[in-house]
Amino acid sequence: MKDNADTVSKPEVDALVITHKIAASRELVWQAWTQEEHLLHWWGPKGFTLGVKQFELKPGGTFHYSMQVGEKPKMWGKFVYQEIQAPERLVFLNSFADEEGSILRAPFSSTWPLEMLNVLTLTEANGITTLTLKGTPYNASEEENATYIAGIESMQQGFKGTFENLISYLNQINSAK
Repeated sequence: MKDNADTVSKPEVDALVITHKIAASRELVWQAWTQEEHLLHWWGPKGFTLGVKQFELKPGGTFHYSMQVGEKPKMWGKFVYQEIQAPERLVFLNSFADEEGSILRAPFSSTWPLEMLNVLTLTEANGITTLTLKGTPYNASEEENATYIAGIESMQQGFKGTFENLISYLNQINSAK
């Protein structure tokens, strides 16, 4: 499996859009995004270890996780699933959280939006899955929107590493077959 290319664009002032082509079936990419045993192996920035406190894939369900690098303190995050249309569309709110799952401000900014709405779509043609992730601030103030917009380039870099993790993980799965 080869990573074909990814593009990042900012077509709207408040949206991050990342499109990534992956030489894997849509079903496998869907499973990687929607099954705890797969997410453990790739979700998050490069070099971080993921822990799962709760995983319940259903509308209103939660993926509550920790991320840790080395001996540094754990950072917590969570998804709250809004819409699940297997294997083509996943909509979830994403936020920083504490160990109990309460939403927190981002540790790096007092004006980062508390929640982001993410829409993942997957399409497949000729064995290549196109993954599109669109993220926007959710119920954010003007100041939070401005902070989000200013952070798009940083998010692009973060997701680049995360998607590299995904490609590497999918390569391992395919080579084990």
